[in-house]
Parts: sequence; structure tokens; C-alpha cells
Amino acid sequence: MTQQEFLNQIRFDEKGLVPVIAQDAHAKKVRMLAYMNREALEKTLETGKVYYYSRSRKSLWLKGETSGHFQYLKSMSVDCDGDTLLIQIEQEGGISCHTGHATCFFTTLDSTGNVQVASLARKASGHNMLTELQETILERKLVPQEGSYTNYLFEKGVNKILKKVGEEASEVIIAAKDKNTEELTGEIADLMYHLTVLMVEEGVCWGDIQSELDKRK
Repeated sequence: MTQQEFLNQIRFDEKGLVPVIAQDAHAKKVRMLAYMNREALEKTLETGKVYYYSRSRKSLWLKGETSGHFQYLKSMSVDCDGDTLLIQIEQEGGISCHTGHATCFFTTLDSTGNVQVASLARKASGHNMLTELQETILERKLVPQEGSYTNYLFEKGVNKILKKVGEEASEVIIAAKDKNTEELTGEIADLMYHLTVLMVEEGVCWGDIQSELDKRK
């Protein structure tokens, strides 16, 4: 069978997309589920780096373009109906999920009803202070701790979080106007923390912010 005959078996849906399961070529662990359109598929085969199609942004995206955690295609399989792809990949940096986990499937319910959440891959390359802060906050949301201020904010909901963001932003302004560098540093830290809580609550990650800023260069 030729490559073209293989590609002809793939059935894109009415939106021109096909679901793609990415599996680690070595560990055989499922890393993530995403979608490709024909352009993403062609660029993946052409470059050897995995491209997906973002349904939320409605655009092509190179996996790892922001984080540096590229995926390299090792092989590709199509299922019997032609409507799902399975790709074997090598994952650079060890992180596939934007949350900082090695896999997007990091929350597991076992046969006894117990839920386990995998540890974050904190030491992988490409991480920085803000992504690590976001991972800590996300982990706290997934595994609540009694007496946690972060969990208190999540329990109160987005309106409480927004109120705190507004309060901290005002305190940053006051500290700056007062020319108090030490106080300004602390208030900026408080603001960044509360902004990150808001981002976790709303499903936005610092990689998204970096991508948006890169567009504005």
C-alpha cells in the first residue's frame, strides 16, 4: 500500500477533522487526544513534527511551539472505520498536557471507586515560575486541602476571585504611586497569584498568554 492509499482511507468528519490519539512510542502510554485537519496531517508528515488543529482557536498549531515540548512522529495507524488516527510519538521534555502533566489523562478512577491524580512533571524543560505556580494551583483544585486559601477561592467561585484580582490590582497601583519598591513587589506577587487562580478557574494557561503576546511582536 502506498502512502497516498493509506491517506485515502482517512475519513474526515463534516468539519474536516479527524480525532488523533497520541501514544508514547516507548512507554506506550496515551499522551493526549486532539484533532487534525488535512493541512495538519500533511504538515505532520512533511516535517516529522506533530501538528494539530485547535477547535477553540480554529487554527493550525504545532505541538510544543510555545512550551518547547515538541512531539515527533514515529508512525501512524488508522482504525478499521477510517475515522480515528493513532500516532506513535516521541515527546520532547516529557510533558504533553498544558497543565504540566506528562499526559492529559492524569485523573484516574479505579475499579474500587478511588480517584488518583498523577503528580505534575515539574522538572521538565520549558517550565518557569508562572507555569509552576499554575501547576500548584491546579493540583490544589484537583486535590483540595483543608484550610487552603486557594481552595477557599475556588469554593467561593469566579465572582470572589474577580473581586480579589481587582483589589490586588488597586494595591499595586497604590504601592507604585507611593514609590515603595518592597511593597510593590509584594503586591505584584499577590496580583500574579490571584490572576493565576482566575486562569485555572477559566481554563486559560500561561502558554496561551505567551502565544498571544508572541502574535503582537
